[in-house]
Amino acid sequence: MNVPAEARVDLDAIAGNVGLLRERARGAEVMAMVKAEAYGHGLAEAAGAALAGGASWLGVAKLVEALRLRDAGFTVRTLVSVGVPGEPYEEAVARDVDLTVGALWLLDEVVQAAERAGRAARIHLKADTGMSRGGVRGRDWEELVDAALKAEASGRVHVVGVMSHFACADEPGHPSIAAQVGAFTEMAAYAEKAGARFEVRHLANSAGALTVPEARFDLVRPGIAMYGLTPIPALGTFGLRPAMTLVADAALVKRVPGGSGVSYGHTYHTERETTLAVVPAGYGDGIPRHGSNVLQVLAGGARRTIAGRVCMDQFVIDLGDDHLAAGDEIVLFGPGDRGEPTAQEWADALGTISYEIVTRIGSRVPRSYPGGAL
Repeated sequence: MNVPAEARVDLDAIAGNVGLLRERARGAEVMAMVKAEAYGHGLAEAAGAALAGGASWLGVAKLVEALRLRDAGFTVRTLVSVGVPGEPYEEAVARDVDLTVGALWLLDEVVQAAERAGRAARIHLKADTGMSRGGVRGRDWEELVDAALKAEASGRVHVVGVMSHFACADEPGHPSIAAQVGAFTEMAAYAEKAGARFEVRHLANSAGALTVPEARFDLVRPGIAMYGLTPIPALGTFGLRPAMTLVADAALVKRVPGGSGVSYGHTYHTERETTLAVVPAGYGDGIPRHGSNVLQVLAGGARRTIAGRVCMDQFVIDLGDDHLAAGDEIVLFGPGDRGEPTAQEWADALGTISYEIVTRIGSRVPRSYPGGAL
């Protein structure tokens, strides 16, 4: 490995997960969400694997991510879901990036950018169907639709899509799911009656794509499921395979006497003479500090709980009388094939979601792509 820690990303797993999601979508296209550095897996690499698996769109949160994809040579339809005032929308229009528009001010900025670029902007109208985050509803929706269609008539924009986002699709049976599907259907129908001719209608995230058939419409937008992590842990893995394995080489192995305090604050004390190993990864690399004395890793063929506080650059494990040498590989999390913890297990232990576990792995940790779908 020759580095303190490394995230190994199985691109074939990503491609396979996208293929599975495409089958579940039953006719709907797949927009692979590669925002946040592809949930920590690597933007361009994951995008390529997703397209190899059958995705026909790419989705990001921020415009800079879409421009990076264009710089990397990706020409496939790419949608930006979040807009803020003053971004380089002219460049987005010039480079054929689709933009989500959920406010009149944003429509105005995009229209002005299209005028400067000398071509129509491709936009997706964002309906607030009940999450109360992005988009608009009620009278504001009617005004946005009206303004967008006027801009389309003037040649400034092309209204290609309508979208919304689930609030509780990861909670099967939650009453908001059906309510949001109904609201989305009604709001899309209103726009179509007003004259919109959408290429795609899209609402379903990973959980929706897997468990809410009526929400698939023309396009689904899987994120976490694409990387092999279940959006609904209570329902199992859905046959998905985790793509990331986080490993580190032991930096130091030594014997210490019983009663030794370990790491900052001495929140862990050895019960007897024992062997400790120093793992060169810490919260500066994305290992949760609140995983101190809680999270497990695989070392020397067995699971070990982190001993003491996670430091910025390292943490310690207690091996008892087992043998480990400096340079031996330690698996922090992965698919679970070798008995190592999974990202979902880490999330469960910390009371969070697997999304946070993989996306927080920092840029100081290099990614490698053994094998792969590219």
